Amino acid sequence: MKTLKYILSASISLVFLTACNDSFLEKYPETELNEEAFFQTPEDMAIYLNNSYKDLPYGSDDLYSDNIGGYTASHEVYSMLHGTINENTVGGWSKDEDKDWYNLRKANVLLVNAHKVKGEQTDIDHYIGVARFFRANFYFKMLKRYGAAPWYDHPLSTNDPDLYKGMDSRELIADKIMEDLEFAAKNIKAIESRTYINKWAAYSLLARFALHEGTFRKYHTELNLTNTANNFLEKAVWATGEIMKAGFEITGKGAEGYRALFTGDLKGNKEIILYADYDRTLGRGSNTPSVVDWMWHLSRSLADSYLKLNGSPATSDPNYATKTYNEMFDDRDPRMAETIMPAGFIKANESLPTVAKLDYGYLPQLKYYPRTAELNSGYDAGYNDIVIFRYAETLLINAEAKAELGTIKQEDLNATVNLLRKRVGMPDLKLDVATDPKLTVQYPAVTGTLANVILEIRRERRVELACEGLRYDDLMRWKAGKLLEGPAEGVYIPAFGAYDVTGDGENDIAILESPDKTAGLTENELSKLQKTYYLVDKDGKKGNIYLSEGNKGNIRFTIDQGNPPRFDETKYYYFPIPFSEIQLNPNLEQPSGWR
Repeated sequence: MKTLKYILSASISLVFLTACNDSFLEKYPETELNEEAFFQTPEDMAIYLNNSYKDLPYGSDDLYSDNIGGYTASHEVYSMLHGTINENTVGGWSKDEDKDWYNLRKANVLLVNAHKVKGEQTDIDHYIGVARFFRANFYFKMLKRYGAAPWYDHPLSTNDPDLYKGMDSRELIADKIMEDLEFAAKNIKAIESRTYINKWAAYSLLARFALHEGTFRKYHTELNLTNTANNFLEKAVWATGEIMKAGFEITGKGAEGYRALFTGDLKGNKEIILYADYDRTLGRGSNTPSVVDWMWHLSRSLADSYLKLNGSPATSDPNYATKTYNEMFDDRDPRMAETIMPAGFIKANESLPTVAKLDYGYLPQLKYYPRTAELNSGYDAGYNDIVIFRYAETLLINAEAKAELGTIKQEDLNATVNLLRKRVGMPDLKLDVATDPKLTVQYPAVTGTLANVILEIRRERRVELACEGLRYDDLMRWKAGKLLEGPAEGVYIPAFGAYDVTGDGENDIAILESPDKTAGLTENELSKLQKTYYLVDKDGKKGNIYLSEGNKGNIRFTIDQGNPPRFDETKYYYFPIPFSEIQLNPNLEQPSGWR
């Protein structure tokens, strides 16, 4: 979730208050950091990197992707899909504090001053590695957004001629990111803390980047870089292999084991590589209580991805398409009911089952919702920790990279994907798995003798990592942006009428064509419902939703009916640079398709 606030553990705040040496404080005002004089000890380096942690890559939702159905707020991906994003309306490329280029400057300031630091070289190299981790993270984001960027390895002054340099190539930026991450992985210590950057977090970012770049080059043939894709995929295999030797585990059993990763305290969890620590006693909260029924619901497309308990596709059932909300969770992968709210769920601090908003699609996100009153005090007061890197992603990267390289064996699947399936009691994935025609339609670019395995690994990645902020990037690297066109859909409604959505046998809501067409429901029956939804109101105005087949079908959203989302394959894998920045530096070049 983009609005979540990452706040460091109290201990690092204490370091900030105590580590500055007296001579520094005597010479310079306490409120002003003098870059030339500040860096004297490794502790000073740690203090300086404090603020960079808020730029870490993590999330508790999949907004902007095909995992989302109904969504009530505007965002730049939605605007782009509806043709209103261009160089004059787009944001980004900011130099403001704590944003974009500011974060790069912080890393580079430390790196050019590190030679002044006195102390153990291993300690100094550790923090140089952390700074290079953050620089790599910055450029990884720039590469995903623009496809290229100017490379800077030093902080710029106001009269520096490099302020006006042009874009460096994708190849150069990717190689520099890899150099930074390889240094970081080699030199950052294998500290026990999982809230500070550690060696395995560096390997995790390296693996995530290498898989992204390798698959991006493989499927985006227009770049003419397919011959170098395997170099990055092999790096992904290597980096994940290092993590797999480090003692991490897939933890817990069943639905409860999966749930525990997203609903409580992650300290000591052997699956966690890095996490954001939230704590009521220290006043650090997030807005995870809002994931259930606040501004969005999940999509029918995501729900369709969960297999049946016997390992076969749920969509192969001839009656699946017309299953109602109360029926669709039956005989499904246990992760489904831990990600999408099932009937009968009761929110923290409430006593009755939740009746969610039908006009969002009626597939509320449940994953990351704090289940107890102790962890849930409302908006911006969620105290469950949030994953940044976990071992499950490591295993999925390893499996996908090997499958894309064409080297994957059954023992590889057993050591990766099948560990995730075993946790929740799902059957193993086999190399000879039948190809699911639904996945073939979704990902037509996947071909070859291992296409069946690649497709199933993509399914596994989608369901295991749902709502962890990775889905949009996956679609971009697979060149599967067309999936953003939808149409976004919610649950199936078999006819106008009243429905039980809490599983207690009593009707809770009704969906009707209009106020004067009540599908035989009496005024008394309507009065007992918690909510009635009309496709058209008494004045003839359309409501927020319609049904895909007119008087029945999946919920769809009126906002897209007249102006459906369109994904322009020639442009939308990148965002344009704001025109105001091009005016300041005419040497910048817009990404492909935006020129």
